[in-house]
Amino acid sequence: MSMSSSRPYFLRAIYEWILDNNCTPHILVDAHVQNTQVPQQHVNKDGQIILNISPSAVKDFFMDNTAVSFNARFSGVVNNLYIPCGAILGIYARENGQGMMFEPEANPQPPAPPPPTPPSPVRSIGDAPKKPGLRVVK
Repeated sequence: MSMSSSRPYFLRAIYEWILDNNCTPHILVDAHVQNTQVPQQHVNKDGQIILNISPSAVKDFFMDNTAVSFNARFSGVVNNLYIPCGAILGIYARENGQGMMFEPEANPQPPAPPPPTPPSPVRSIGDAPKKPGLRVVK
């Protein structure tokens, strides 16, 4: 069974934990992930940008299971930012660095269908049973 990404749930929990501890939440973003909208002139040479997402720094903040979006000022200019959850590499408190980092996500694609199972050979009653393939591991 395929489950949805746990990243948005961790993001929301860590965001609230940072705010509850009177700290300033920052996110580290991979600006090259598809559909990421951040001010490119502030992206570093590694393709990343660190964003302050505290309520005092942003307007119209919204976070759901697919993305984080908000308005923020850069050099006095208001920008609309849209960051897919898969583009967020970490969330942490500016004051002490506590938070959570994430592994980069591969582009989410539907799971590949399992390879076809080769048909079992037909056995006659006289065939010797094969040794079982499973073992008890202690």
